[in-house]
Amino acid sequence: MSLFAHSVSVPTSQSTLNEWLAYIERIHTSTIDMGLSRVQAVAQRMGLSNPWPCPVVVVAGTNGKGSTCAMLAAIYQQAGYRAGTYTSPHLVHFNERCRVDGEPVSDADLIAAFSFVESGRSQNSSKNWSEISLSYFEFTTLAILHVLAHAGLDVAILEVGLGGRLDAVNVVDADCAVITSIDIDHTEFLGSTREAIGFEKAGILRTGRPAVVSDPMPPQSVRDRAREIDADVWWAGECFGSEGDKQQWGWKASAARGGRRYSGLPYPALRGANQLLNASGVLAAVEALRPKLPVTAQAIRNGLVMVEWPGRFQIIPGEPALVLDVAHNPHSVAALALNLDAMGFYPVTHAVFGAMADKDLDTMLAKVAPIIDHWYLCDLPTARAESAQGLAERLQTVPGGAHNVAGCFADPLAALDAAVAAATSADRIVVFGSFFTVGGVLQNGTPRLAAKHLQH
Repeated sequence: MSLFAHSVSVPTSQSTLNEWLAYIERIHTSTIDMGLSRVQAVAQRMGLSNPWPCPVVVVAGTNGKGSTCAMLAAIYQQAGYRAGTYTSPHLVHFNERCRVDGEPVSDADLIAAFSFVESGRSQNSSKNWSEISLSYFEFTTLAILHVLAHAGLDVAILEVGLGGRLDAVNVVDADCAVITSIDIDHTEFLGSTREAIGFEKAGILRTGRPAVVSDPMPPQSVRDRAREIDADVWWAGECFGSEGDKQQWGWKASAARGGRRYSGLPYPALRGANQLLNASGVLAAVEALRPKLPVTAQAIRNGLVMVEWPGRFQIIPGEPALVLDVAHNPHSVAALALNLDAMGFYPVTHAVFGAMADKDLDTMLAKVAPIIDHWYLCDLPTARAESAQGLAERLQTVPGGAHNVAGCFADPLAALDAAVAAATSADRIVVFGSFFTVGGVLQNGTPRLAAKHLQH
């Protein structure tokens, strides 16, 4: 049985980006279809073969992947290298997923790449090729890999979408692999334990190639896989570590790893205590790739100061203050709760919250509920999402949650408007739960809030 809706007409080079994205969403029956054989076959047809024309860093993990990619790119750009990144999902515009020298690629470049992938996977070719099924993520990943492979880069930084072993990004052999934190998420695809999930993440490791594991307590399955294939792993706490005070921090490699030290480093411009773990792993990756991509201490300092990554404990000044965080699983929500608790005193904390139904919502809500005074729950524009009413019902069972529901709203912007109307200038509003939730309040640009008594 074919997996394709043959009635769907194929866009052309004159079609818009949105028309292409709509087509790509419709041509496969599953949003996620694990496995690499189909992606590898199309990649081969496209000429996307290993080795790549430049060094490649592949980043996997449960949380911290995007921040790690952003810091790596910022450091390499400050060192004078032309860096390209692939991250997912996006907040507002699809183009955010593919950046060259920090700038999103154009619609035209993406459309040309989509057309190239379509020719590679389908019968729309002079070659006698059979049609190959690709999911939305696989199709768009191949297109972005094509863009980056032809962008004249000095380094490509690729974020794994889901897991690692069977993710489409894993068709690329990394010159350096980075595994960030490992926790419970996407259990229906990756398994229900850290050991099972760690095994999937370790699928990006390569024999004899350097790798960095920045999780200070990685599952044994990661160590076992690294030993099995003889990967050259830098382990956090063993091969490298960091320490700091309120003003600055330092990083050092073990004697076995060369003993290099960096002192007087600025904390990353990305807020949150968890970012120091990410930054420490980033520096290990920079050291592991030093033979191919030398970097100065000043480039590292500049990169840490200049890095930007919206939606990751992003604090937007205003009255009230606004916090945006894409935390969407228990591990990241726990980190958000700690970061909120460390912000200082706010009379009232209002939460705009929308989330996917397949997440561990009860645990997520329980971890952050003690900090939240009023909940503004919202629907999200995807079938995967829990309804605002469903979230309200879940809060009935969370200690202190039931009487704090301020209302249910059709979308994140409506929920934010209600929170602003209720807040005083000294309060804070936190928007979290999903990329869709944060992206929803950024649709018209970054909000600059003013409480009602200031709006004169």
